[in-house]
Amino acid sequence: MATGARIPRGIDDFNPYIRNTNAYLLAGTPSNAERLGVTVDEATQWTAYANQWLPLHSLYSDKKNSRTTSVKDQLLSIISQCVLLDQNSHILDRIAASPNVTIVDMETFNIKKGMLQKTTHMGLTNSIVEPVIPTIQPIGGGSLSIKCYSSTGVRAGIFEDADSVQYTFMVGDVPPTSADMVGMTKELSTKGAFTLSLGSASSGKHLYCYFRWYNTKHPTLAGPWSSMQSILIL
Repeated sequence: MATGARIPRGIDDFNPYIRNTNAYLLAGTPSNAERLGVTVDEATQWTAYANQWLPLHSLYSDKKNSRTTSVKDQLLSIISQCVLLDQNSHILDRIAASPNVTIVDMETFNIKKGMLQKTTHMGLTNSIVEPVIPTIQPIGGGSLSIKCYSSTGVRAGIFEDADSVQYTFMVGDVPPTSADMVGMTKELSTKGAFTLSLGSASSGKHLYCYFRWYNTKHPTLAGPWSSMQSILIL
């Protein structure tokens, strides 16, 4: 199933996806959601989409009596909302970058296997020395567009010895003294270009951020932190 978009856009393909992934997130002790770093709010919203989907899909499945344009439009709207949730919160990116991720996790969420195979077979032995060269562009509403380049890259993307970019940041008016200062928030992205959403309440404040190349299978071999990036949030 790990082909094309991670979240299927068609009704017939999305149906088993939302059913299976929702059940999977809730399963286990602790739950798979907790193990993979999916927040309670995110898992709750995912379940809400599944609960909205099920009765509508039952109507949709009855082509003769209850499949209507309205039912179809509602199903497509749920798919769009689910995709938007992932785009804003990077749920699948974070699952892919989790140190606890397994092949079963990747297959369940339709995350391409290439990243997992790369990290498990590359056999890194030396620390990454390549720096991250970031660009940050405010896009309004407390969100910023971030692109990360290697020193030789002409396009934003993950450096070959890494599987993600790690960034640590804080929002405020007083810059941190280092990337390791207490109070910084650390996140990962498996994409070299992504959106950091900080909420409208952050508008007018400054983002202070550091970046480095990171390999989730070899965290001790992470690259050096970039210089501090500072930008006004719109």
